[in-house]
Amino acid sequence: MANFNMNKVILGGRITRDPELKQTQSGIACLKFSIAVNRRVKKDDQNNQPTADFINCTAWRQNAENIAKFFKKGSCIMIVGNIQTGSYEKDGVKRTTTDVMVDEFYFVDGKNDNKTDSPAPAQTQTAPAPTEPNLEIAGDNDELPF
Repeated sequence: MANFNMNKVILGGRITRDPELKQTQSGIACLKFSIAVNRRVKKDDQNNQPTADFINCTAWRQNAENIAKFFKKGSCIMIVGNIQTGSYEKDGVKRTTTDVMVDEFYFVDGKNDNKTDSPAPAQTQTAPAPTEPNLEIAGDNDELPF
């Protein structure tokens, strides 16, 4: 039997908080953020409550700088990367971590979305009409499409 290993992740969701770009001691840009990814609800589920998974992500170098520059809390993003696990000890308890290391990211929000910082009150909001997502790739060495 052949030895087969693959670690590839594709996720689409919303950024949960404003990204904060940091630098390593050697000056390499690093960005840790999380995205909320909705999970489908089974039709026979009694509660019928939507749920989401919150996925920790890490981007480096140009990807980190561009995500920090062009995305904010609530922005839709699609990422491609790989899962990386780790562990550390805190107060004598061993803890494990799971992060997605971002190789590529995509802009999913439409360029012509008219978003404001102060949304209308909840009772007057209406759901936007469904549209095709505007997907554009941005890699480590690519210029942004703006």
